[in-house]
Amino acid sequence: MVTVERKREAVVFLKTKEVSERRSCQLIFLARSTCQYRIGREPDEEFESQVKELAFAHPRYGYRRVHALLKRGGQKLNRKRVVRVWRKFGLQVPRPKKTGKRVRESQPVMPKATRPNEIWTYDFVFDRDAAGRRLKLLTLMDEFTGEGLAIRVGRSFKSLQVKQVLREIGGERGYPQFLRSDNGSEFIAGIIKKFLAENQIQAAYSEPGSPWQNGKGESFNGKFRDECLRMEIFGNWREAAVIAEKWRKFYNGERPHSSLDYQTPDEFKRDWKKRQRLIKAAAADDARLPAEPEF
Repeated sequence: MVTVERKREAVVFLKTKEVSERRSCQLIFLARSTCQYRIGREPDEEFESQVKELAFAHPRYGYRRVHALLKRGGQKLNRKRVVRVWRKFGLQVPRPKKTGKRVRESQPVMPKATRPNEIWTYDFVFDRDAAGRRLKLLTLMDEFTGEGLAIRVGRSFKSLQVKQVLREIGGERGYPQFLRSDNGSEFIAGIIKKFLAENQIQAAYSEPGSPWQNGKGESFNGKFRDECLRMEIFGNWREAAVIAEKWRKFYNGERPHSSLDYQTPDEFKRDWKKRQRLIKAAAADDARLPAEPEF
């Protein structure tokens, strides 16, 4: 897309070739009023530098999330200011090419999270270190809050190691009602099924070839790959583990999420718990009120 600024530059160039301004505007489809318009305010170089710095630090972020980061930093500004800088410097995030329309077949009703710690989802993500050696990363997240509960890195993962991660996180915060995953061998192994039964956790397996049935987990893994794995070169799996954990904490505590009205998962969870306390307090007050007399 050619910006208005570029079209104005083209008009100036054509005028140096003895083409009139009217004819130049006709050739490049630019209204003369737009061509002659001049912005009354001077550009805010400090603000532009802030926007560019955030865009370069987080190359997979769009202008909405950068605007949210600036607001979280204490600035009161209109989103349109960010949009103008975004367009001026061509900071648009490249969109992935579409590979054709996918036809979704009828699918079973899957459980939907209505509170924190109700449904977890886990999956594997694969990468390689600087020497080309394979990295296998286990991700675990809470579907309601969007919180990344754990990211574990290794060369390989056995079902016993997966069980140990579930036991560690469950010991800290309690076990969920459902645990969603695909049909990977590590997730359908007998040792995992026995562990889920012992802790009264229901397995929610997505159908083969149906990643949309695990949309929350796919979204989390996609962001992890875009914003962490593709931005780093790991010397070994231990370094990958440190960087992945750092990103997880940033994701939970600092990264605004559009699906959470640009709150972080930590903020969203705190606000949800606060609302629940207020609802319970109001219900308790109503229960203590004397019944109205009947006439």
